[in-house]
Amino acid sequence: MRVVSGIQPTGKPHLGNYLGAIVNYVKLQDEAHAAGGQCFIFLADLHAISMPHDPAELSRNTREMVATLVACGVDPSKTVLFNQAQVPAHAELQWLLNGTARMGWLNRMTQWKDKAGKNREGQSVALFTYPVLQAADVLLYQATHVPVGDDQKQHLELARDIAQKFNNDFCREDAPLFTLPEPYIPPAAARIMSLRDGSAKMSKSDPSDLSRISLTDDADTIMKKIKKAKTDPEPLPSEEKGLEGRAEALNLVGIYGALSGQTVAQVLADHGGNGFGAFKPSLGELLVETLAPINARFMELKDDQEALDAILARGAAQAREQGLPTLDAAYDALGLVRR
Repeated sequence: MRVVSGIQPTGKPHLGNYLGAIVNYVKLQDEAHAAGGQCFIFLADLHAISMPHDPAELSRNTREMVATLVACGVDPSKTVLFNQAQVPAHAELQWLLNGTARMGWLNRMTQWKDKAGKNREGQSVALFTYPVLQAADVLLYQATHVPVGDDQKQHLELARDIAQKFNNDFCREDAPLFTLPEPYIPPAAARIMSLRDGSAKMSKSDPSDLSRISLTDDADTIMKKIKKAKTDPEPLPSEEKGLEGRAEALNLVGIYGALSGQTVAQVLADHGGNGFGAFKPSLGELLVETLAPINARFMELKDDQEALDAILARGAAQAREQGLPTLDAAYDALGLVRR
């Protein structure tokens, strides 16, 4: 089992990142470690430059994301934790794979269409070829499993297509170079929505800070945001069916369930019939209880630049060593003379 996943170091990590991805990173690292496998988690700083960005902010956010991951339980002694920029093989392999990827494949990527909008001509080439770098990210380490949400399934399918075509075009049938990675979709992965709009995902880019719970929020801020979270006037139902058409109510119940390890049905069995005036304080207290130790550990780490850089340097050294055989083999397969 070889797990590879990346997270962009943009903005402050929020509850959606924690429950939708980081919690599963910790589970996967422990599963892979126990099974004698490996887990690679990287800060996708090369991906971040596909959009306009502030260089100083990117550097700061990269270190803060390392502090966040460690505070949440990602263990550098079990996980290869690094940032892309310290492992040039990611960019090298992307270029080699650009010869295999096809314009038509990339044009069909829904995230490209969404992010580019109507001004496709004004977007960076990096945004268009972003999925090829994602393919390189996972193929470089011969990933067997890649955690994906619904919005990333298409990109993993593209990585598999690129790997398959490269293997067919440049490798012997009995000796393919690239492993075709399988999606890992955690059964309990929580889809956390905005506190201001239950139909939109919780996002770092939402202009309203009230739309999200940041992992760095203190207890007072968390309680304030939950108190102001959008709801409806009806009490909570006793059965899950009663949440149909009530996106904001479903979101808050889902958050409670994800934090407490309960299903939506179990949460409603305990809180059905209560109004939000009673439910919100319970949810706020559960959030504070869960996030307080993470916040405390993060505050310890975030200003220790030397320690954070050391974590990244160790992880990058491991990643460079692990990725080199695949990169060398890709150069050889393409007939590129380097020595």
